Amino acid sequence: MAAAERGGSSEFVRFMLSLIIPVLFISACLLLALVAVLMVVRFWVSQKKKLARRAGKNGKIVVAFFHPYCNAGGGGERVLWCAVRAMQQRYEDVAVVIYTGDLNVAAEEILDGAYRRFNIKLPRPVQFIFLEKRYLVEAKLYPYFTLLGQSLGSMLLGWEALMKCVPDIFIDSMGYAFTLPLFKNLGGCRVGCYVHYPTISTDMLSVVRNRNPRFNNASFISKNPILSNMKILYYYAFSLMYGLVGSCSDIIMVNSTWTLNHILALWKAGNRTHVIYPPCDVQAFLDIPLMDDSKKTNHSIVSVSQFRPEKDHPLQIKAFHQFLKMKRTHALSVKLILIGGCRNADDEERVSQLKELCEKLDIKDDVEFKINVSFEELKTYLSEATIGLHTMWNEHFGIGVVECMAAGTIILSHNSGGPKLDIVIKHDGGVTGFLADTEECYAEAMNNILSLSSEKRLEIRKNARQSVSRFSDEEFKDSFLSAMELFLAKKTM
Repeated sequence: MAAAERGGSSEFVRFMLSLIIPVLFISACLLLALVAVLMVVRFWVSQKKKLARRAGKNGKIVVAFFHPYCNAGGGGERVLWCAVRAMQQRYEDVAVVIYTGDLNVAAEEILDGAYRRFNIKLPRPVQFIFLEKRYLVEAKLYPYFTLLGQSLGSMLLGWEALMKCVPDIFIDSMGYAFTLPLFKNLGGCRVGCYVHYPTISTDMLSVVRNRNPRFNNASFISKNPILSNMKILYYYAFSLMYGLVGSCSDIIMVNSTWTLNHILALWKAGNRTHVIYPPCDVQAFLDIPLMDDSKKTNHSIVSVSQFRPEKDHPLQIKAFHQFLKMKRTHALSVKLILIGGCRNADDEERVSQLKELCEKLDIKDDVEFKINVSFEELKTYLSEATIGLHTMWNEHFGIGVVECMAAGTIILSHNSGGPKLDIVIKHDGGVTGFLADTEECYAEAMNNILSLSSEKRLEIRKNARQSVSRFSDEEFKDSFLSAMELFLAKKTM
């Protein structure tokens, strides 16, 4: 009987080996084939790079910026054009390439837009590489597992970019970190990045872990322990991948202390990471004269931000409603003015919902909406405002906060992220603004600001103006070129 059992056992072992050995052999062959393909691609790419430099770039170093939405006209695009201008002003032997998915506009229109929106004119032409598969990085394509879907999509879009132009130096200036190993390992490029906002942060992990409902954590997930645990596993797995791809960057530039802390925690590359504040057009707002508001009876509270969910406009409206109920300065007339851009139908729907909220709270006559205003109109509203309002939780930096301070408003910002760590901080011991994080705190701060004497408000406004010189175009240029100096020095050694 025992012999029969041993015979059956040995038959089972032989059967399993007959299955496992072919599987291992096939897997090994596929792995070797993949390595061979990657080596061939790497060789082909390197040859293509050499030919491109000899034939078309007159031996210049080719620096490529990966910015699929370079014509969007936001703060990230201002960083891009200031960086390109700085590169061209400093280096004659550098040819700049920009990968973009803006297929519906010509190169000349993109450059005209940069001049019209940001008053930035480039010293020399740049080459645009137009990408046809930008749809692969759009969030609407991935209703579930959006972070992973967009990241994998960016790799496919990056592959298209690599096949069309192989640069010497590749810079991701829009947050697509998964393109970095592609250009480094297959393209043989030196790679760098400017991080405006980490794709995933330790704060996002804590939101899911603590089951807090937010715009990026639906209530049906936060209320369900099983779904929450599954999302935590997904986020941890993704953060591990994000850390691996990001850590291959040779130079890492981040826009704030808040972003720095998260990137250091995830990428663990402190010796290659530099804080470079984004360039803010502070001079245009500093030109607005500071006026004494002691005789002003009509005050305005102005919010400047796109109508996106993370900007939390409902908090602004609810806090203003609370303020109107507690207002002790009854002689004053105060309006809330929401200024922002609408990118699409979703943003327009959000504005409609905000107007409905105003009606529900019976304050529709006290709140104004200004959509897609011109720069000159924006300056006018800010020059007349008493308070500049910001409510986004963990704003990575806060260009709008800087602009409000430069324009002479008293800023009331969210007590988190870049505003807390970098912007609304004391200057030479003086107060530069106020921070809050709940409806009640915001309402109380609004009341306190309007209850201050005009002399005290003027002192705070002056402090704020003096503090924002840290965020000027010139400061950005010097810091950016200092980081790139290390980059290009290594390249030319």
